[in-house]
Amino acid sequence: MSNSIHRFKQGDLYIILDVNSGGVHVVDKIVYDLIGLLNPPLSEEMPEEIVKILKEYPEEELKECYEEIYSLYCDKILFSADEYRQYAEMSIKAPIKAMCLHVSHDCNLRCKYCFAETGDFGTGRKIMTPETGRKAIDFLIEKSAGRQNLELDFFGGEPLMAWETVKETVDYARSVEKQHGKNFRFTITTNGMLLDDEKIEYINREMSNCVLSLDGRKEVNDNIRITPNNKGCYDIIVPKYKKLVEGRVNKDRTDYYVRGTFTKHNLDFVEDVLHIVSLGFDQLSVEPVTAPEEMDYAITEKDLPVIFKGYDRLYDIMAESVEKTGRKPFNFFHYMIDLQQGPCAIKRLRGCGCGNEYVAVTPDGDVYPCHQFVGIDEWKMGTIYDGVIDQNIANYFAKTHIYSKEGCSDCWARFYCSGGCNATSFIYDGDVRKPNKLQCELMRKRIECGIALSVKMRDGFDE
Repeated sequence: MSNSIHRFKQGDLYIILDVNSGGVHVVDKIVYDLIGLLNPPLSEEMPEEIVKILKEYPEEELKECYEEIYSLYCDKILFSADEYRQYAEMSIKAPIKAMCLHVSHDCNLRCKYCFAETGDFGTGRKIMTPETGRKAIDFLIEKSAGRQNLELDFFGGEPLMAWETVKETVDYARSVEKQHGKNFRFTITTNGMLLDDEKIEYINREMSNCVLSLDGRKEVNDNIRITPNNKGCYDIIVPKYKKLVEGRVNKDRTDYYVRGTFTKHNLDFVEDVLHIVSLGFDQLSVEPVTAPEEMDYAITEKDLPVIFKGYDRLYDIMAESVEKTGRKPFNFFHYMIDLQQGPCAIKRLRGCGCGNEYVAVTPDGDVYPCHQFVGIDEWKMGTIYDGVIDQNIANYFAKTHIYSKEGCSDCWARFYCSGGCNATSFIYDGDVRKPNKLQCELMRKRIECGIALSVKMRDGFDE
């Protein structure tokens, strides 16, 4: 079958995805089976061998189905051509529009799976000064060129450990944005340990989004998200998260999500998803850990069947709710796929835009392509103080897309995952342009579930 078509069954749905157009078709089993035997170019007459192969179906029904498929093929609705490659070849550098500001390379937790080496990213424990925060704003304004809407995520380590820097950076940005014709949107990612009433009120007033770290059930969370003295954090952070979310009543400040990580120790991660929902949180993401195979908590290829069953179960729970109520019971980040509009062409090709539209800045003012490249010397792009960005790195990422990454151009999921995480590819496979195969398998499964759930929601599909 052509790699421009992807067939899959999810729950009670037989789904045909026309990869290049993004068209999603819910079909009967006879159409599903018939399309599985076809490769373009199709002819007006159905090959006789298909009748022999699909002998379970009456010949007249097969011919009628084939005529419909052939008509869709002629109209370029099925087996459509790839129109994106030509744009990929024209990829150029883009002005920066988003920054991950590492206000803290320190943390008050010692999570066992932390990719940031328990908070300092290998650069030593330090807190960003307000002066550096202001300089980062100036840098982002300068490098954003004509872009009006800019995004900045306060990150760490634990950014609440640099609370004065957070506030002064926001205040400064607000004081200069209008004169430069900019509009800042702020986000903060926190482990919750230092949240108090003052910080909650400020976050709910100033932050357009906030990410709250929690792995799920108390025993799961406290097994791996621990304090320096080896204590759990669940009982401390959950009440604070509840108060913060309850306080996000302003319609312009309602975005948040609870972000968890599951490991080999809790492959029944759906129970953690459901536990988070039971706490009153309806925006969440519980994602598989990325770690070297030798770590005892690492997910390996052997775990995939169990994880896939978990994703199927999660889909079934959400689909059942949609069928009964017309609404999803909660938003699960990886199942949120827009079949009507979706991302723009550049995002389909390059994904997050790291090293171009998106950069990370350390407490010392060093610039990296993204937060996961921080501390890797060969990927340092410059500093906010000299304002000079390594154009070789910027150009490299501009040309890093689904047609320059190994195996992506033949993968049906390419326009949904955009080639996967560049940093994960480099850290675990040694090459930005060599996607991590385990992560690819996980992503493809989640995309299928997300497409099927969008179909259940009648979110713009062809039937």
